Amino acid sequence: MNVSRPAVHPVEAPPPLTEAAAHGPRVRMKDVQGMPGTKGGLLLRLIQFIFAIISVSVMATTSDFRSATAFCYLVLAVGLQSFWSLSLAFVDIYALLVKRSLRNSIVIRLFTIGDGITSTLTFAAACASAGITVLIGNDLDKCALNHCTRFETATAMAFISWFAMSPSFLLNFWSLASQ
Repeated sequence: MNVSRPAVHPVEAPPPLTEAAAHGPRVRMKDVQGMPGTKGGLLLRLIQFIFAIISVSVMATTSDFRSATAFCYLVLAVGLQSFWSLSLAFVDIYALLVKRSLRNSIVIRLFTIGDGITSTLTFAAACASAGITVLIGNDLDKCALNHCTRFETATAMAFISWFAMSPSFLLNFWSLASQ
């Protein structure tokens, strides 16, 4: 007599839902435009570089920018920022071409520290140059003897470059803090 016996396979009960699972799986922040390795990040780096180069060029073409230490500091700080921004623009271009993400914690830490240092230097130099420009133009009334318009233009370009640097720093810092 052949009697068939049913085969019973144990079925595991699903794990209970936790608070995080009830709201869906935790998703890491993807590539937000403006972060390294994105088209927005490349655009920000190119804007930083262009305005930094304009600032350095305008200031360096004046014959008497060496008369004030703040103007020399502006040329140095914005020159450093232009080098930094161009270097990271090349990194962004490479990452976009090979379709790689720059989400490595060491890379993000390097970008965050570099952006923080260069943006602080650029902002301080632009503020110092603005102060000297106001001193020369308004307090001493020596704009006829100096290149006030060029000093003001170079300072304004440095501020615009700093404004473009701020989102890069903040996005990198946010990405670093969310790891």
